[in-house]
Amino acid sequence: MNIGYEAKRIFHNSTGLGNYSRDLVKILSTFYPENTYYLYNPKPGKDSLFTPQGPVEEKLPGKLKDMIFNRYWRHKKVVNDLERDNIQIFHGLSGEIPVGLYKKNIKSVVTIHDLIFLRYPEFYTRLDRSIYKKKFQHAVKEADVVIAVSDQTRKDIVQFLEVDESKLMVIYQGCQKEYKQAYGLEAIQKMLQKYHLPQDYILNVGTVESRKNVLSAVKAIKNIETHLVIVGSLTSYGKSVQEYIQQEKLENKVTFLKGLSTYELALLYQGALVFIYPSLFEGFGIPIIEALFSKTPVITTNYGCFPEAGGPDSIYVDPNNVKEISLAISQLLDSPEERNKIAEKGYQYVQKFNDDFIASEMIQVYKDLLK
Repeated sequence: MNIGYEAKRIFHNSTGLGNYSRDLVKILSTFYPENTYYLYNPKPGKDSLFTPQGPVEEKLPGKLKDMIFNRYWRHKKVVNDLERDNIQIFHGLSGEIPVGLYKKNIKSVVTIHDLIFLRYPEFYTRLDRSIYKKKFQHAVKEADVVIAVSDQTRKDIVQFLEVDESKLMVIYQGCQKEYKQAYGLEAIQKMLQKYHLPQDYILNVGTVESRKNVLSAVKAIKNIETHLVIVGSLTSYGKSVQEYIQQEKLENKVTFLKGLSTYELALLYQGALVFIYPSLFEGFGIPIIEALFSKTPVITTNYGCFPEAGGPDSIYVDPNNVKEISLAISQLLDSPEERNKIAEKGYQYVQKFNDDFIASEMIQVYKDLLK
């Protein structure tokens, strides 16, 4: 099969959507190298986020005019390139597909990660909501198959975008291979020394924004003998979290980090006693999967997609109930046996998100489209 991908985020986004896109192409090309995977990138990347290998090829706009007006190329003109390259299936990896695929007899798939901008519109500007909704509505209407990354997202697609359920299916996300490797204590110790971190700590990973709700975790550890490490870029909400920390004199109990390599983050996960993730809403919650693969017990939100990601043995709390979060943290910190039991069961559960299974499900979607 010749399969094309909307690849802007593969080459230009170093976090969530970029990681999903890169990981999917990597595992498909590894397990199914008999296909050719074309990555349609609107402009050259500034950073080396992805290097195509084997049956994977990067495709930039072929004409200078398309390179200059790359947004329009990505939205519409790219279909001419797809036809030239004999693309049989085009997969929009982040909620959008170009106009006119069906006119070129090209089958299409789109992955929808979340509809947070519709469920929680207060987190977005009016302009962003309008742009996202228009793109998503076009994508789910025109695509032959719509893939949701969780059952929660599938339900949201039905509710907010009124999609025919017959073309909807759930294929979960996995995570990068670095989180699946076991690292020795020596490597973890070097990382702790590099960032001046204590031996015992709990961990939170994700952009420090209001939806992620890390302030609840900060408040929860106020009277607990522990240290919270928060990894992620700061927003204006992050500044309010820092103000609370200063106000309550918690500077010695909280560390903010950003810009870590994937390897360093994997070490942080494996060294943590507990992973705390009191997010208000996610499309799936990849950091939970990363923690489970790292054999770190998880405390997270008790509704939405979180139980899908965390499985039956993680600890679930009301993300707005600081006392409940504090109690859950204390109970795990006070019981190494309970932490180990939850970690082992979580590790068994997370095997369902392994690469081979995800790749086989996606390839089957493509094959069914071409029957």
